[in-house]
Amino acid sequence: MKTRSIVLAALSLVLFACSINVSAQKKPLVRKGKVCGDPTVACKNADNFLPSDLPFDTGKAVVFFESEKFYGIVLKSVKLSEWGDCEKPSFPESERLPIQELFPHNKVFTLNCVETGTNYYTGVAEKTAFIGVYAGRTIAEANKFLKTVQATGKFAGVKVRSMSIGINGT
Repeated sequence: MKTRSIVLAALSLVLFACSINVSAQKKPLVRKGKVCGDPTVACKNADNFLPSDLPFDTGKAVVFFESEKFYGIVLKSVKLSEWGDCEKPSFPESERLPIQELFPHNKVFTLNCVETGTNYYTGVAEKTAFIGVYAGRTIAEANKFLKTVQATGKFAGVKVRSMSIGINGT
């Protein structure tokens, strides 16, 4: 009985020491990639993205990438029953390119489907295809650019959204 108590006390002491060691370890730093919002400026790693993507610096090759937070404006959207068909996009390049001409210094991007290796965006509903435009790094920049978008008269009911980009390459 006495041996059992000693073993239990020793085991408790070891578990306690392990828990202190684990909690003292630093959490790994998650680096957020800089978003390349101006298509007229060179962007590191832009070759890894489709023309319809909003590119960002993915850093060294890993399986999962995240961007820094940014502000965007969804110009058009459609709710999908599934995750979309990349072969039959809701918003093809022929629709994105004329919009890009309206905003030469703000990247116009689309989300038509979600599958391994494609961008996904936070700040929009799941299973939603959309055309968006980069509005800025700060809310002040975004609100100023929102007035530019509204002045075109082509996009009703638009608003600024806090967003980020991710890629799951698994």
